[in-house]
Amino acid sequence: MSEPVTPPRPDVVEAVFPSAADLAVRYVDLLATTGVEWGLIGPREIDRLWERHVFNSAAVADLVPSDTRVVDVGSGAGLPGIPLALRRPDLHVTLLEPLLRRATFLTQAVESLGLTGRVDVVRARAEDHRETYDVVTSRALAPLPRLLGWCLPLTRHDGAVLALKGRSAQDELDESNRDLVRQRLAAEVISVRAYAAADPTTVVRIRRV
Repeated sequence: MSEPVTPPRPDVVEAVFPSAADLAVRYVDLLATTGVEWGLIGPREIDRLWERHVFNSAAVADLVPSDTRVVDVGSGAGLPGIPLALRRPDLHVTLLEPLLRRATFLTQAVESLGLTGRVDVVRARAEDHRETYDVVTSRALAPLPRLLGWCLPLTRHDGAVLALKGRSAQDELDESNRDLVRQRLAAEVISVRAYAAADPTTVVRIRRV
């Protein structure tokens, strides 16, 4: 069996991760090797790790206030939590993941990247976690009604849920509008980019009103 080939270092990595470019490269290497071997990342995703996964996740940093506490729900392989922490050293990020193999990968990644103390790994289901945060993130985790059931209890009253979604985000939001109004929630679809020429990241931002 041939060794996995990690994707080359993009020219824009220093612009996206100005203080952690080398760490971002190391993280992608971990995703392309251990992440694939452990089944966290599909082997067909290796060539798309930077654009589709890491830069896509890093783009959410523009929506997170300074010096805040963030929890990444169902963090999986650390997306978007680890790219967010690498791009924003002012943040304290908790990676919340219930599955043992994924939580073990996250713990090893945090240690390897020197993020211990600023990034925590908690192995638990969202509904069993009792902390609250300024920002709650998730990426392609669940339909919006179920996602809010997990994320809203973790969100401080003046905080926000940032759900990274696909192209159908607006349709999903429209379908959930009645429930959002009933729960006194304001929601909007926002498009952000990690750098000017990057593919856009679609984010649904939900706040209490």
